[in-house]
Amino acid sequence: MTSAESMQAPVCLVENSNGELIVNQEALQILTSITKPVVVVAIVGLYRTGKSYLMNRLAGKNKGFSLGSTVQSHTKGIWMWCVPHPRRSDHTLVLLDTEGLEDPEKGDSKNDSWIFALAILLSSTFVYNSMNTINHQALEQIYVTELTDLIKVKSSPKLVGEDSADFVGFFPDFVWTLKLDGHPITSDQYLENALKLREGKHPRIQRANLPRECIRKFFPKRKCFTFDRPTNDKLLLAHLEDVHDSQLEPIFKEQANEFCSYIFSNTKPKTLSGGIIISGNRLGMLLQTYVKTISSGDIPCLENAVLTLAEIENSAAVQRATDHYLKQMVLKVDFPTDTLQDLLNLHADCEKEAISIFMKYSFKDDTHKFQEKLVQDLETKKNDFIHQNEKESTKYCQTKLDYFSQTLMEAISQGTFSVPGGYKHYREEREKILNNYDQLPKKGVKAHEVLQKFLQSLAMTEESILQTDQALTDQQKALEVEQVKREAAEKEKVLLEQQQKEMEQKMEAQQRTYEENIKQLETKMEEEREQIMKEQEKMLEHKLKEQKQLMEEGFNEKAEQMNKEMDDLRKRMSESQKSSLLSSILGGVGAVLMAILPGAGKLIGLKLMSIGKSLK
Repeated sequence: MTSAESMQAPVCLVENSNGELIVNQEALQILTSITKPVVVVAIVGLYRTGKSYLMNRLAGKNKGFSLGSTVQSHTKGIWMWCVPHPRRSDHTLVLLDTEGLEDPEKGDSKNDSWIFALAILLSSTFVYNSMNTINHQALEQIYVTELTDLIKVKSSPKLVGEDSADFVGFFPDFVWTLKLDGHPITSDQYLENALKLREGKHPRIQRANLPRECIRKFFPKRKCFTFDRPTNDKLLLAHLEDVHDSQLEPIFKEQANEFCSYIFSNTKPKTLSGGIIISGNRLGMLLQTYVKTISSGDIPCLENAVLTLAEIENSAAVQRATDHYLKQMVLKVDFPTDTLQDLLNLHADCEKEAISIFMKYSFKDDTHKFQEKLVQDLETKKNDFIHQNEKESTKYCQTKLDYFSQTLMEAISQGTFSVPGGYKHYREEREKILNNYDQLPKKGVKAHEVLQKFLQSLAMTEESILQTDQALTDQQKALEVEQVKREAAEKEKVLLEQQQKEMEQKMEAQQRTYEENIKQLETKMEEEREQIMKEQEKMLEHKLKEQKQLMEEGFNEKAEQMNKEMDDLRKRMSESQKSSLLSSILGGVGAVLMAILPGAGKLIGLKLMSIGKSLK
């Protein structure tokens, strides 16, 4: 299978077959294999306007995307070319070339609308390519006025004034490219002048203003590039893919280089609202969701698409974190560990790394069910390691005791100790076994328990040897019996103390698990809150700029209407700043974690209360 890094030519990503959009599975596999963040540049425009040539320039090639001819447009659907980003080694550049809009061969303008909408949804920079001047006709040929009918931001019913602000958080940067045949203009100012609203309340004027308003509202970051003819030779113009750079007009080459340099330097990775960085894998999943929704006759919803993506990605994040935990534990744990605490310390280190990985790759886990799943999985894996540690310790200790006691057991079977003075001889042999066992390293957590069971297994034999030893008086025998009982009681006490200590250590480990989850969740939520605040500040800044522009143009009534939108946005910003919501969320998560980690008990409850109070 072709990989993203080895693509020598574009492939069709979305096929436009008989008016139906279909995701090409081969192209999808290439896209979803990309784990790096993707910088996505999509180009849209009328058919036969030279879109594909610009995309080939971005790919650093003369040939690739089909340029077509002066008679027929070649690009059907959306074509994709993934190449290494020329200035960011840790990113992949994904170029999307779309079929020409308003191609008379198609006869279905609705299909053009969906191609336009998909290009908006998938890209981080959206390039609109046209010919000649930005006039009323050129503006009407852009499908921006239909965007609110083609795309929903939220699954809930629309609120007045909500869409334009929310779209800004999802929409790409906007670049308009023009073939102007040498007209001397300043490109950026030309675009802004073309987007100025016309005065008057006539319906015709209102219709003319609508696309201008949409572009101004939806795309706060705008850039314009103008291009002269690549060459004045009509024969060369018809076959630009075969034309050497030396045959192109110097001014056109300069313009093309400026365009490419701007795209490479200024286009950001594809990012969703909330600062969610999109990799090729994530982009592929979003594409499937969008096309499936369009094919079903419904309208793509950004919120639903992100939630669908989050379900898949968060599940994968849990698996990635769990796999990392297992891999690190297998590398670090040398069974059996001397103490349970040694094992729990290693667990805590690996668990911290696993939680960090989950926090890095998860997003929109608003109900925290995936974090809870991770806690459950790691708790199960931890217990598996504890059981394995105990099993290895038991096996090792039992094997060594069997070896040390082999001579003793043979002597017992042969009746060696059933003679006068036999009990003293037996105790001497028994003491040798205990000394050898005591000096044995790395016995592990079951050392006391295995020894205790071994001594208990000898108890009846030991008493029999004592009672048959004719060299001992009854008083001496009674004293020996008491001595044996004291020794057994002391060893039992040591064993119980160890078990109590291990129980406390397990409870403390669960408390550390709780605290680490809350700590990292609090950090992540604070980062997300700050990101949301930045996005809302960006929206407010855009609205203030738009309001100022409207007032300068004399549209005071429209400027006044924006106050309500800005007041609503300020209210949302104020709510985002409040920490009481963070406290209640952490409290809810804490309650669930307490159910998963019952051993932490009251200590966790007290910790939860203190965190909640500190945030209010």
